[in-house]
Amino acid sequence: MIENPPPCPKCSCQYTYEMNALVVCPVCAHEWDPAGSDSDTGSAPGERVVKDAVGNVLQDGDTVVVVKALKVKGSPSGIKAGTKVRGIRLVDGVDGHDIDCRIDGFGAMQLKSSVVKKG
Repeated sequence: MIENPPPCPKCSCQYTYEMNALVVCPVCAHEWDPAGSDSDTGSAPGERVVKDAVGNVLQDGDTVVVVKALKVKGSPSGIKAGTKVRGIRLVDGVDGHDIDCRIDGFGAMQLKSSVVKKG
């Protein structure tokens, strides 16, 4: 346990606390590892890291599984939880939609990484 946790690197708040192996800021909710760098993968600086709903790092071409039912405009059914999506592509999308994919029965669409898990 850290006796005096470091201040938050994002908002400089002094009231940070330790939770498991991470340090958490109560003001901006930023979490980081005080022993390591901010990126968990050791990737090059400037490279965007996209994580799924459970924290696994996603890459282009991965297969993911939808973890919750999604409504689709213009479709009476929607995408059911457990639907497998193959060959995703990571993009800088709109409103947090950072996965570009093709889903059988629905066609091309964008998904948020927070509603899928690596599978």
